[in-house]
Amino acid sequence: MAPTPESPSTPTSTPTPTLTLKPGTSWQDAWQRSLAAAPEAFRDDQVRNLWAGGWHPDGAPLPAISPVDSTPIAGPPRLNAEAARHAVRASLDQHRDWRHVPLPERKARISATLDALTEHRELLALLLVWEIGKPWKLAQADVDRAIDGVRWYVSDIDRMLAGRSPLPGPVSNIASWNYPMSVLVHAMLVQALAGNAVIAKTPTDGGLSCLTLACALAAREGIPATLVSGNGSELSASLIRSPEIGCVSFVGGRDTGARVATAVADLGKRHILEQEGLNTWGIWHHTDWDALTPLLRKTFDYAKQRCTAYPRFVVQRDAFADFLAAYLPAVRAIRFGHPLAVAAPDDPLPTLDYGPLINAAKAKELADLTTEAISRGAVPLHRGTLAAGHFLPSQDTSAYLPPTTLLAPPPSSPLHHAEPFGPIDTIVLVDTEAELLAAMNASNGALVATLSTDDPETYARLASQIRAFKIGQGKPRSRGDREELFGGFGNSWRGAFVGGDLLVRAVTQGPPTERLPGNFPDYHLMP
Repeated sequence: MAPTPESPSTPTSTPTPTLTLKPGTSWQDAWQRSLAAAPEAFRDDQVRNLWAGGWHPDGAPLPAISPVDSTPIAGPPRLNAEAARHAVRASLDQHRDWRHVPLPERKARISATLDALTEHRELLALLLVWEIGKPWKLAQADVDRAIDGVRWYVSDIDRMLAGRSPLPGPVSNIASWNYPMSVLVHAMLVQALAGNAVIAKTPTDGGLSCLTLACALAAREGIPATLVSGNGSELSASLIRSPEIGCVSFVGGRDTGARVATAVADLGKRHILEQEGLNTWGIWHHTDWDALTPLLRKTFDYAKQRCTAYPRFVVQRDAFADFLAAYLPAVRAIRFGHPLAVAAPDDPLPTLDYGPLINAAKAKELADLTTEAISRGAVPLHRGTLAAGHFLPSQDTSAYLPPTTLLAPPPSSPLHHAEPFGPIDTIVLVDTEAELLAAMNASNGALVATLSTDDPETYARLASQIRAFKIGQGKPRSRGDREELFGGFGNSWRGAFVGGDLLVRAVTQGPPTERLPGNFPDYHLMP
């Protein structure tokens, strides 16, 4: 006789709890806290631009929504070209004064800024969650890396500046949206510590309020910072080509980076241009599969929306079955969804591998590229679903993309040769070392790469032929902090390398005959 529904033999399931937004974490909560923390920079429902040492209500704000759930958020107040020219000229005036401020005073002001950033750490992280969709722990880590990294420079700057002087003009920073604190704010504070006034353009896609709060805290301590928003093509004449600019620091894609590179090369201007590359992970005569699985899951942090993500695995054909046995558990364990959704008000914020992509358009673009690649012959090895996501009831999920893995994307697909900047992995199978190297060097230069192989001699021999600035031995590499250097090969980098002492050297002047380590039009010099 079949068991009744009440019978002990009937399987039971625990209902999935209905998620809710954690109290105190809404966008309005973050906005009100920002108004209270820096009323000079945030006014009513708008953000102001910072230039000439003050906050200005100029610029026409664009509407903006959060990628998290399409909540309306503050949009960038876009300056026109004429206002940008005034801002750059004012920055040069600040620079001429700041470069003569004694180093002990510069260190004290930067240290006071870092103390203020530490005081507002959680608010800065919450703004990152809403503006660019970072999960809570990753958002906190972005803030912490900026603070801790600059503190290291404060402690070591006397040695780094020996025999060096500030640039003749301010440093202009144009950076992507994905790391507002640990890349952009970090760079700005080190540049100022070295004696330069600093200018930054707010990334169009996100980070406005977080950057505004950080710059407000710096400006209160007398740091000569300028923060403006606007259309890149309209502001480029001032932020890139202006004769007042002493150095251009750019982080972004290859297309925009190539245009910037052409401009600075024509002008002979100091430059640091970090561009994308297809970072690859090679598997060759490798057997330590148990160690690989946890490393593979971590490559999906922040949906691979970072310059050092690994979207391509180049795998020895004979090892493919073993690789899949290690890879699939990792990708199936990935957790994604709303970074602020909890089952109960007292629950901690969720531990997620990633939240949304930067916007719905990017999610649709990658979904369409995936469909197109499969229609042309790519093999779908894993396709997650939004049903597995961690979401609020009926929330907008248009900016979310489940993890996806494709085998052998066709050469006609952009997924074959370009970095997707999203949670899509592609796998290419190879049979010879020559094929392995060709596949790992597919993008003519990368920032990082990794090779997993059991034999140290094989690693040393093959790694020397991989065109990436940093190469990991069985482990992923990152941009690095403090003394770790960073740069790129081929089209992934142009201009001076950075990190450690090199960041200070890149934004200061040394002996007249000095050749900075970097990738320049007329020479390539490794550190």
